[in-house]
Amino acid sequence: MAKYVLSAFADEVTPVFDKQLEYLKKQNIKYIEPRNIDGTNVSSLTLSQAKDVKKKLDSYGIGVSSVGSPIGKIHFEDDFDEHLKLLENTIDIAEIFETKNIRMFSFYCPRESDPHEFREKVFPWLEKLLEVAEKRNVNLCHENEKAIYGEAPEDCLEIMEHFGGRMKSVLDMGNFAFCQKNPMLGYELLHPYIEYIHIKDSYYDANIVPPGQGDGQIPEILAKFDKYTDKKVFLTLEPHLTVFSGLEKLSNLDDLKGQNKFATPDEAFDVATSELRKILANIGQIV
Repeated sequence: MAKYVLSAFADEVTPVFDKQLEYLKKQNIKYIEPRNIDGTNVSSLTLSQAKDVKKKLDSYGIGVSSVGSPIGKIHFEDDFDEHLKLLENTIDIAEIFETKNIRMFSFYCPRESDPHEFREKVFPWLEKLLEVAEKRNVNLCHENEKAIYGEAPEDCLEIMEHFGGRMKSVLDMGNFAFCQKNPMLGYELLHPYIEYIHIKDSYYDANIVPPGQGDGQIPEILAKFDKYTDKKVFLTLEPHLTVFSGLEKLSNLDDLKGQNKFATPDEAFDVATSELRKILANIGQIV
């Protein structure tokens, strides 16, 4: 039986970090996957800023499950050497935050292209990222997302197998559904490599909905993984139920549907948290 533990991208509630922490405290969520902090992407914090953030985290009793970095969210014409420097800074920040996990991606492929045409670029770049991370003893955790090499379950598996477990998987069922990929297939292929899970749900038509209400098969997958593993597994809420500050900088999910059905970001996140807790209660997990 897994030990599921809640975490959250609290910047979906507010860009103000103090208020993010207040919200998590109110919801009794004891971990955060920091992404945007007072308008600054977490990977771009200075070390002095990161230390100030850690003091605030400690004062609220909130830990960091993973650094929600943008590593790997670049195009092939971008400066990769600069990106390696960003990874080094992100690792410094992870050490300050006392987490071993860094969320990352497998590079944007040109639209309307076959991503497999770029395999010879993708894997050497991923190898260089891994070499940097391994020297510093941190885990790179690959998230499946639209328009990157690892969008489809089979391509995510190729990445995992190519690196023989050196890279971990962040399973995002909602992203698979959003991209018209089968989330259960994604789980079945990737479950030996899953480090933690993002909680977002979507219909195959890209309509974003609360957890358990779309095609993400979240209840079924969490029940399966609960039986598969006995390790501690973070479930990071990333519901995307409203348009929040900074969304346009975070992803290529530019055809999101179903947002702004809630009066406030707090209300949207309240619903997502409540629905996830109901799913977990149904499989005997109280979080």
